[in-house]
Amino acid sequence: MPSQKSPRILLLNMDSDRLSRAVVALVELVTRLRSPGGCPWDAKQTDSTLKMYLLEEAYEVLDAIEKSSPEDVCMELGDLLFQILFLAHLAAERKEFDFTEVVEKITEKMIRRHPHVFGETSVDNADDVILNWAKIKAKEKGTPKKRSSVFESVPTNLPALLRTHRLSERASKLNPDLANGEEIWNKALGQFEALKSAVTREDRDSVREAMGGLLFSLSNITRHWGFNAENLLRLANQEFLECFEKTEKGGYQSFDD
Repeated sequence: MPSQKSPRILLLNMDSDRLSRAVVALVELVTRLRSPGGCPWDAKQTDSTLKMYLLEEAYEVLDAIEKSSPEDVCMELGDLLFQILFLAHLAAERKEFDFTEVVEKITEKMIRRHPHVFGETSVDNADDVILNWAKIKAKEKGTPKKRSSVFESVPTNLPALLRTHRLSERASKLNPDLANGEEIWNKALGQFEALKSAVTREDRDSVREAMGGLLFSLSNITRHWGFNAENLLRLANQEFLECFEKTEKGGYQSFDD
């Protein structure tokens, strides 16, 4: 019986032979699509043309999760996995790496980043896990301990609200004042007053600056309370649509009329 420290425990009751056959079949399917006599459209794709499909599929997974539809989540995860396999195949064609290496590297990385599960490190709570993760990550990168390095791994192409969440999250680990709920709240109140003043003066440039700062601070407040502004705004958008549809059915004409 595998020990509790063994990564194989994560397989639970999964049929490993079935899993192997399914993954190999999908890899072979991608290869066939890209081979002579395959699909002309797939044969033309590059990393650049696929990157937007990758984002679209990721957002469709989010939509399926928010709908609490297991069937849709399963299908959308498959679409996302296909994009990942396709990108790995393009890299293999260039002799850079292949999908097997992708799987091996992420497995090694997750084991290394979870020494409290696969090693002898002890943790008391989730906060300890986050701190250990950051230390291990910094050691892996071998970068000097400078304030800017903590932000280097935050992708610039993240949706703005999600990137704000990640940036403020990292900053709060460097500066305890940025993790102080009262300080965060007071900062937002000050920026709201600045926005109010700019609107009163009809100063467009000041409105732009104050609005940006206020949005950042509101996202920071959201993070402090354990939420994610990107997720909350997605939910608010959905609530708005549902409310508007009810109002529309109550007598308002549709925009399509």
